[in-house]
Amino acid sequence: MRNASEATRAALRVIYWTLVFILALMLAGALAKLLGPLIVRVAGGLMVLWLVFALFTIYFFRDPEVAIPSAPQAIVSPASGKVDLVDEVDEPEFMGGRCRRVSVFMSVFDVHVQRSPVAGRLVFSKRTPGSYMNAMRADSAAHNENVLLGFESFEQPGEKVGIRLIAGLIARRIAVWVQPFGKVARGERISLIHFGSRVDLYMPMNVQVQVKVGDHVTAGLTVIAERSSVRV
Repeated sequence: MRNASEATRAALRVIYWTLVFILALMLAGALAKLLGPLIVRVAGGLMVLWLVFALFTIYFFRDPEVAIPSAPQAIVSPASGKVDLVDEVDEPEFMGGRCRRVSVFMSVFDVHVQRSPVAGRLVFSKRTPGSYMNAMRADSAAHNENVLLGFESFEQPGEKVGIRLIAGLIARRIAVWVQPFGKVARGERISLIHFGSRVDLYMPMNVQVQVKVGDHVTAGLTVIAERSSVRV
């Protein structure tokens, strides 16, 4: 499946640049007569800290395979984490009005690769600058930097499904892997948010939400909502 190794590449980039920094610092210490003795004394500790950080980074950027549901009426979760909001909102930019929203908070211990909730085409993409409030706050979507992605579903003609990728206090990088007007399969990897944040899923009013506040969901696996019928 496309983008299967993107999270691994992101982890390796983080590990590589932290190692470069530590090695450069050690080299500077070895060359500087005044700082040399101090750097040599703390070098062992720095390497231990880097090793711990590298192991955590590998864990954080993990990207396990999931069994994507095949039921035609299913809309799957775009994110892994805890559902902390299920409501109805007005989303004028892509959905064009009233829609159902399910918001998923991702802690630093959750998988941070996002997956497409439906099979479709990416027809809308907008990045909005903003602040970096704690993503645990449900209202952070209204203030934080975010990317809104809009999909036209292949599963239900005329159906729109949107997701909003929201940066957080620590998560300040949102990487989108889907090109404008690109096709995606249900459950396909589409993006990565670094180090904890949240994702809002927007769906038509005629779907039946299958999750509740407090549920833990898995991207590409958990059925968030079901359509009452599927037209073919």
